[in-house]
Amino acid sequence: MADNPGASTTRRGSDEAAAAKDGPLVSDQGRTTIAEGVVSKIAGIAAREVAGVYNLGGGTARAVGALRERIPGSRTNLQQGVAVEVGERQAAVDIDIMAEYGVSIVDLSIGIRRNVIAAVERMSGLEVTEVNINVNDVHLEGEEEAAPESRVE
Repeated sequence: MADNPGASTTRRGSDEAAAAKDGPLVSDQGRTTIAEGVVSKIAGIAAREVAGVYNLGGGTARAVGALRERIPGSRTNLQQGVAVEVGERQAAVDIDIMAEYGVSIVDLSIGIRRNVIAAVERMSGLEVTEVNINVNDVHLEGEEEAAPESRVE
């Protein structure tokens, strides 16, 4: 029996054409859907990995997060400060951050976009159409965020 390299190339080519048309999450065997919470968690983790990001979320979200972390057994909300829109083949990401003082916000934004796009596309197969970044605050070394004091009466 002789090998027919053209046959496997043709089949692979048709599989790639089908994936390009329908997206990597749709096949003859079924469809995969990814929840917005999954994409926002991936994006939140990827954004936190970038040097110069002090925290994610606006002032209120960070205050609620600080309260949540004080509760024994609670975990950090990795979706804090991240909003996503997920379609069948594409996703758009909005991220609110608090930057470290002295870091170039332009370079920080480029790094966040690069990391978020790479992580979301690699893990989900969705095309990331945009990553919008809103810098809400700058963290100064030695400055702690004011957490609401608990009162004992």
